[in-house]
Amino acid sequence: MLSMSHINNIRDLRKKGSTIKEIAEITHKDPKTVRKYLNLEDFSPQIPVQPERPSKLDPFKPIIDQWLKEDKKNWRKQQYTAMRIFQLLQEQEGFTGSYNLVQRYVKKVKKREKERQTLELIWEPGSAQVDFGEADFIYRGNKERLKYLVVSFPYSNDSYTQIFRGENAECVCEGLKTVFEYIGGVPRLLVFDNATGVGHRIQNEIRETELFARFHAHYGFVCRFCSPHAGHEKGNLENKVRYVRNNLFVPIPSFDDWDAFNRQLLEAHKKKATEIHYKKQQPITKLFEADLAACYPLPAHSFDVCRYIVRKADGYGKVCLDGKHWYSTRPELAKQDVLIGVRANRLDILDYETGEVITHHQRQYGNCRTDSYDYSTTIAMLLRNCGAWHNSGLRQELPDMLRRYLDEQPRPKLRNSLHMLQRLTDSYGLKAAADAMEKTLLQGNMELADAEVLAGRIAGYGIQTPPEPGPALDVYDEVFLKGVKKHADAGTERKEDYRN
Repeated sequence: MLSMSHINNIRDLRKKGSTIKEIAEITHKDPKTVRKYLNLEDFSPQIPVQPERPSKLDPFKPIIDQWLKEDKKNWRKQQYTAMRIFQLLQEQEGFTGSYNLVQRYVKKVKKREKERQTLELIWEPGSAQVDFGEADFIYRGNKERLKYLVVSFPYSNDSYTQIFRGENAECVCEGLKTVFEYIGGVPRLLVFDNATGVGHRIQNEIRETELFARFHAHYGFVCRFCSPHAGHEKGNLENKVRYVRNNLFVPIPSFDDWDAFNRQLLEAHKKKATEIHYKKQQPITKLFEADLAACYPLPAHSFDVCRYIVRKADGYGKVCLDGKHWYSTRPELAKQDVLIGVRANRLDILDYETGEVITHHQRQYGNCRTDSYDYSTTIAMLLRNCGAWHNSGLRQELPDMLRRYLDEQPRPKLRNSLHMLQRLTDSYGLKAAADAMEKTLLQGNMELADAEVLAGRIAGYGIQTPPEPGPALDVYDEVFLKGVKKHADAGTERKEDYRN
């Protein structure tokens, strides 16, 4: 291609009357080139796009595209590399080109996909995104890797966090319910990752879990699920999950009270909310007012996040959940159906016929087998068979002094003591009952009345906490005792008058 100075020289010579042959001789250019630039009418700048030249790889590009498309469903550490694609093309498709051709094309396709994933999205007020992250925590002295649910409002960039041990529907619904009640509204739109445990999208079909479908209907929001491995559909949430980990969970948090820590996490958003939005140049707290104004009001009734399932107890009266976590019911329910109320952090064991709550257990997570016991449910069985006392699990749960005392009792007295333990347990729980009975022993007796008073104090406000002082009675004394004295004086005067 000629430079613009050469082209203008050719066109100027033409304007002066020179023929094409003369211009070609003067400029030392081919007559065809001269004619080309004399006939050209549009000299506007053209987009500098490199024309794609034919390549040996062209017939194989659809195959590579299909492999890379299917590869998105696989774990990132087990996906195709350019070298592996090159080897497969040679072995299966008869490709004879070079590795560099394959490498450049694979790099180009992945770069194009990455650019698509960073597309900036526009979000309306009242929209929220939901996803899980994971981080280490020290809970009651033990390090655990827990899940944390992030509910982010992309319009304002405000967010709320709650921790759980799992990523199931119970955890998602419990976390969302807590956030809804904390902010006082329900987002109009919730966008979920395809792996949050509440449902997923298969092409154009949405499949929600039963519990989440009920939660969805109860709160009335619009629900949208991302495509698998399509982080670009959630906008800034991936960054928000990292932000929460780096700013709230570094250094590793340590806590003893699960509910108190989750309440603390709700309050943690306030610090971020005072900042200026990186793009809109307004305080996040001000922008969140628009989010909140666009939310639906809370429904009249709070949703009970619990799903009910039926399990058959084994020969010991235990039921299994998730294939590896075992929970005690009552020994007399062995080989019978038991109703289980499954919650995010707790299991309710209920009588299948009456729906009466038998006991509660902390819900277990993880891949290893666990066994959870509530030995208070075995007291009734021990009352019918006191001979099993020395080998019972309940015996191991009691304080040393109380256990030794019961070990020494003959069967009739042991049965009476177990009756007392059962009565106190029904009212105050096993721990409070056992502690109260041990403290009565320290006083030298085992009276039910004394143990019941102690159990009430232990379960209520603690044995070491002094009772709250009552109201001062001085005012009442001044009013009522003066009245009594005045009335007595008047009666004395009447008696004196009568005598006189």
